[in-house]
Amino acid sequence: MVLTMYKHLKPAIVLFVLLTVLTGVIYPLLITGLAQWLVPVQANGSLITDNQGNVKGSTLIGQPFNYSKHFWGRPSATAPFPYNASASSGSNLGPTNPALLDAVKARLQTLKDADPDNKASVPIDLITASASGLDPHISPAAADFQINRVAQANNMPVEILRNLVAENTEYRQWGFLGEPRVNVLTLNLALDANAANQ
Repeated sequence: MVLTMYKHLKPAIVLFVLLTVLTGVIYPLLITGLAQWLVPVQANGSLITDNQGNVKGSTLIGQPFNYSKHFWGRPSATAPFPYNASASSGSNLGPTNPALLDAVKARLQTLKDADPDNKASVPIDLITASASGLDPHISPAAADFQINRVAQANNMPVEILRNLVAENTEYRQWGFLGEPRVNVLTLNLALDANAANQ
């Protein structure tokens, strides 16, 4: 009886060990090695560093910018703080939910308070959160909407900011995938570098 049971269990145990080694050790090492060789920047988190090698952030995860001198990103609904990568999620509020309407009204008011002279239509991505809560990009229209506020806060000509936005605009991949977008972190780093050089 024991011998028969061992005869049936032995192939299952051998297969379990082989598959564990194959899928839990060999495959991850192979994929990690290929990623490090083919796309090392992306494999290491698409990190942005300054001239001293200090990590400033990732091009893949948004950061909160709340000062008038910076461009603001898309709102984040992650908890307990915005752009919390360990709690990626949207608000899951439906279009008829009063809480969504209240959140949008509050965001609109914040934008109006920060730039009361701006009468342009507010781009939707400045008042609605993304599905992940981590979106690092805004539309070029959202960046353009903020140019006057940022120019006044930095005492900087509008044309310089328009050029910075244009330089930090990523266009459709392969000419047809996605939409043009502006990475808020890279834009603000370029803005800070420009302001430091003036």
